Formats: sequence, C-alpha cells, structure tokens
Amino acid sequence: MERCYDVVIIGSGPGGEGAAMRLAKAGKRVAVVEAHPQIGGGCTHWGTIPSKAMRHAVQLLAEYRRHPLFEHTLGHMDVGFPELLREAHAVSSEQVRTRQRFYYRNQVDIVHGFACFEEPCRVRVTRRAHEHEFLCADHFVIATGSRPYHPEDVDFAHARIHDSDSLLSLEYTPRVVTIYGAGVIGCEYASIFANLDLKVNLVNTRDKLLSFLDDEVTDALAYHLRDQGIQIRHNESYALIEADDEGVVLECQSGARIRSDILLWANGRSGNTHGMGLEAIGIGVNHRGQIEVDASFATALGHIHAVGDVIGPPGLASASYDQGRFVGGLIADGRSDWSLVKEVPTGIFTSPEISSVGKSERELTAAGIPYEVGRAEFKHIARAQISGHRVGMLKLLFHRDTLEILGIHCFGEQAAEILHIGQAVMSQPGEANSIRYFAETTFNYPTMAEAYRVAALNGLNRLF
Repeated sequence: MERCYDVVIIGSGPGGEGAAMRLAKAGKRVAVVEAHPQIGGGCTHWGTIPSKAMRHAVQLLAEYRRHPLFEHTLGHMDVGFPELLREAHAVSSEQVRTRQRFYYRNQVDIVHGFACFEEPCRVRVTRRAHEHEFLCADHFVIATGSRPYHPEDVDFAHARIHDSDSLLSLEYTPRVVTIYGAGVIGCEYASIFANLDLKVNLVNTRDKLLSFLDDEVTDALAYHLRDQGIQIRHNESYALIEADDEGVVLECQSGARIRSDILLWANGRSGNTHGMGLEAIGIGVNHRGQIEVDASFATALGHIHAVGDVIGPPGLASASYDQGRFVGGLIADGRSDWSLVKEVPTGIFTSPEISSVGKSERELTAAGIPYEVGRAEFKHIARAQISGHRVGMLKLLFHRDTLEILGIHCFGEQAAEILHIGQAVMSQPGEANSIRYFAETTFNYPTMAEAYRVAALNGLNRLF
C-alpha cells in the first residue's frame, strides 16, 4: 500500500511535533512516522520528561526531610527508585494523551513503524509484524532524535550496566551508584540519586563539571554536589568495566577501581539514523550518526530537512521544537516569517537548578569586551528565606559603557523559570536592553524576581 502526502515527518518528538503543527496550520497534508508504539519521542519517554518528573518528586522528598515541622514523621517516609519511576511514567502518559489530541485536532496522520528511504521521495515503513507500508511526499523532515552512545567494549546487556534509557526499567533501589560521564545527564541523575540518600560516584572525563557554563556557576555546582555526599572524580577515563551478580567495577586508566551496585553510562549520544538508508540517497551522516545540515536545516537533498538532536548540539527539547516550526514555515511558505534566537537558554535540573543565557565572564574576557557584574545572593532575598531555598544566586553581566545585558546566569531553586524574566529584556533591541530596566522597575514583593532589582543595583553601584 502507498499513500502520498505533502510532507512526511519522521519522528514525533519536539522537533517533529513543531514541524507537523506548523505545516498542518498551513493546510498541508502531513503524516508523522513514529517507530515506537506511543508518540512523543525520546523527550517524552526516556529523556526530559521522566528525568525532570523524578527530579521534582525527589526534591519534594528532600524538602520534606529537611523541614523541621516534619521531623517526627520521617520514619514513615519509604521512597525508592521504583516509586520515582511510577511518578515519571504517569507524567509521560499524560504527555502522550495531550500530544495525541494535538495531532488528531490538526488532522495529522500518525503512522507507527520504522522508516527507511527507498528513494529520495519515498520511504518504506516497517511495522513490528514485518508488514510494510510506503509513503511518498514532496518534502521530508527527519526528527528522529538521539540515543545513548554505546562503546563496543561495554556490555550493556548486563543487568547492572545501564544507560539513561534502560535505567528507566530499573525495578529496585541500589545502594551505591557509579555514573560515568558528568555532562548534563550525569549531573542531573547524580542529584536524583543523592537525594534518595544513595552513595554516588560521579566520574568526569574532563577537568571540571559542565565547562560550557560560567566558571562561578560550575564551581558552585561542584561544591553543592559534594555537599550532598557525591564523590566527584575529575580527569578519569575508563579502561575496563566488569560486572557480575554482585555488582560492577569501573577500572580507570589512572588505576582507580570503583565498585558499585550499578553503573550508569552517561557519556555521549548518537543520532538515530542507523538503518534509515540515508547514505544510499546521498545524505551525509557523521561518526556519531548525526545528519549534516545547512543554516536552513536542509540536508544535501534540498527537499529533505533534519532538526533536533539528530543534527547534534544544542540537543535541547526547546530548541528542537523551534527548529521544527522554522523548517515547517520554510516548507509551507518558501520562507519563515521569524528567525531562531541566537542565544538559546540552558536549563539544567540538578539540585540546585542551573540556567543561563548569553555570554559567560570567560567569553567576555577573551573577546576583550568591557563588562561589569551584578549579583544577588538568594540567601538575602525574602522569598528565598520564606521558602527555605536560600542556596543560589542571580548574576547579570552587562556592558560597562552601554549597560547592555550580555549574559544572565542563575543557580538555585526555580533558576530555569527565573531566567526568562531577564531573557525577555535581553532580547529587546537597542537601548531597551539595559540593566537599568531592572533597577527602575517595581517588582512584586516578596518574589524571587526581586533578585533582578538587587543584582542590577549591585552592578550599577560598581560603576561609580
């Protein structure tokens, strides 16, 4: 059987959904191919949603344990990893139902199965029962996402060795966890396990955590992770990973041997392109399975675009959705009526949370840009004192002469929400982007937003 559409989108994660909704609104006949039984992609089922749902639940548990009003009830608290997983799966299921309605209302066909290009304008979709269906279209959008990178010498089939996907099937609570890789995923899961009162070894292949962030923020993160009992080992790389029925041993090139109940591999991701027949039709794929695209997200074949994690950084659900909408506009109208933001905000849901947008002090110094810093420590903000979330700070970087906001860095509870206030001002053209906005605006009191006024006044005072 063969069906023809204006556009076929492969993958129903944020990038695929963004493209599908934009194209459907433009009156295009659209089909979305999803390899898994449920829509939503890795973001909904194995990545962003489950990990953030678990992080939120474990944060509530940690706050409950710390609050003096509930000290007498601590003996009744028995929460383990399986309980967190049930909460995460419930949220994922709700997300699936919500997104299913989006596709239905916009008359987008969902085709379940694995898509492989037979020709540049035709894909074969194979279902689990080995049945085939063929879809043809004038345009294609590849939004298949990514998966954890698996080195060949690590036995991921062993029950004690996990990646961030298989971890979500763990049916017990381990006592000791080793996480290999201290990127965003590794640091977030380190926080989750630590707040379950587990022993955590975080093995970092680099000399510091999350080096793409502002140095002051990464230093603060390392301090607070250690304060939670996490053992951080920098500049280590594995030589051998051995597992048996009793546990798993990570042997490092340095000679260090780390034994734990389970090992979570969180070191790199690969694009989901294997078996799609891309090379056969002339589309380039690099050694990590990522598709090469131009500035408009077009592949070597102009009628085939690719968006999201399958093309590499930044690997954020938010950016993927916007890329999908952007490409949808290009296909529907021959142009897009808006442009993607140059400064994509970063949200990292460790404990405490991190969020940033714009330049870091390191980048501004290297570029020779005269800047000043305004800070607000959360411990001095009334709302933080009320809520008990005193750890953290808001840091504004601005041009000494023009007062233009150059970077915003936040560390602490609700950092990813707080950041967007500054991002809105930072995105304004000309003189509207000024630190004076925060100094001269009245904020609700007591709120965390007040940190912007405190930080702005702190920075401006440094100029005189």
